Amino acid sequence: MSRLPDDLAARLRFLARVVDRECKHLSQTDARLFAEPFTAQRASALDDDPTQAERVEAFVSRFARLQDTLGDKLLTSLLRAIGETPGAAIDNLDRAERLGWLPSADEWLAARQLRNRMVHEYVEDPAVLADALQTGHTLVPMLLQAAERMLGELRGRSWL
Repeated sequence: MSRLPDDLAARLRFLARVVDRECKHLSQTDARLFAEPFTAQRASALDDDPTQAERVEAFVSRFARLQDTLGDKLLTSLLRAIGETPGAAIDNLDRAERLGWLPSADEWLAARQLRNRMVHEYVEDPAVLADALQTGHTLVPMLLQAAERMLGELRGRSWL
């Protein structure tokens, strides 16, 4: 077990707690929203169904938040902890893939583009929203797996 600087160790413990909570929240929202397929018809009815509209907003927000926390915060801190110098996002993602923390940097980037589509385009076209949400739903396991692998790395090094 290598000794980390106190500030980095505290940051990693904090981020681990945040990621754990975000995974739990995303999983719960995902299960509720996708108990049945999300169709363009369901998307068209959101204005008249505030409960579903709130679930959509929660899913999009939680999907984006977990991806941001993992990719922008935990990954860079974890790279620092193992003695690497974080670089551009794509370089960090490639490194995380090589280390086995991400299944695929390309899949991660596709999820990032999807996140942007869910956030910005859905208001105008229910079919785009439905497609984006269903695709996001299929990517939730990848996010959860990446979270577990990074947290597993922390546990394996006795940093948690």
